Amino acid sequence: MPTQKSKARFRFAPSPNGRLHLGHAYSALFTEQAARDAGGALLLRIEDIDQTRTRPEFIDGILDDIDWLGIRFGMNVRRQSDHFGDYGDALARLEQLGLLYPCPATRGEIEADIVAKSGGTVWPRDPDGAPLYPGIWRDRDAGEYEKLRNGGQPVAIRLHMTKALAELNSRNALPLSFHEAGAGPDKETGRVSLDPAIWGDVVLARKETPTSYHLSVIVDDADQGITHVTRGQDLFYATVIHRLLQVLLDLPEPAYRHHRLICADDTRKLSKSAGDSSLKSLRESGVSAAKIRRDLGFSRM
Repeated sequence: MPTQKSKARFRFAPSPNGRLHLGHAYSALFTEQAARDAGGALLLRIEDIDQTRTRPEFIDGILDDIDWLGIRFGMNVRRQSDHFGDYGDALARLEQLGLLYPCPATRGEIEADIVAKSGGTVWPRDPDGAPLYPGIWRDRDAGEYEKLRNGGQPVAIRLHMTKALAELNSRNALPLSFHEAGAGPDKETGRVSLDPAIWGDVVLARKETPTSYHLSVIVDDADQGITHVTRGQDLFYATVIHRLLQVLLDLPEPAYRHHRLICADDTRKLSKSAGDSSLKSLRESGVSAAKIRRDLGFSRM
């Protein structure tokens, strides 16, 4: 944790599972501008917890692309894969509070349970559009959980949302809120209150990875002394989960600023998986970094 707490710190945190595109460029340039305006530091973090999709050439590509854009970062680059122990420590603290449980259910088993329980009615979904976890392994006997942990079967670790909210209530920490310096999808700004129950029992460690985005990002932000988080509006609703975990783990609260998304011609946001034009392909076609900056509204190099 930095000793100079008055120093504003921002971060750009891409995942190396594909080449960066214009949406990433916008986010990086937006964060660079915000750090400059605040007289703060700009840090780079590589979010590579997904070791099945991370490839060395994608990490190299990220570094090449941001260098080409003319963005300069302070301090050493943080790689999440070097900090699995830190995420494990955070999980252990939540486990001590009695807020976690293992879940070996497959996606197919979860879908089948939803069908059985819904009775043809519409099942509630989280803000990303995924159906809420139906609670197959919630509130099982302690012996069943112990057998799972000792049996070697791959399990996800889920947050028991009801117990987590009860813990927050005991600390007089409800309702949860965060400071939004930008705007959410529905123009939410200022002090925003959201109910974390909209996410259900979120996964905090995946079967194939000993952490999750939600857990690792709040641990990283605290470890790096991040004071200002800038990111796309698609992550606006995730902020309430991050605030929940920050309160439970006694971690500091950064200020949040969600920016607009860069969309493809069909109005969907740009995506690596959809094969949207990468910065590398634009560069190789002769497009200059200065043009990218101008087109995205950031002329200063």
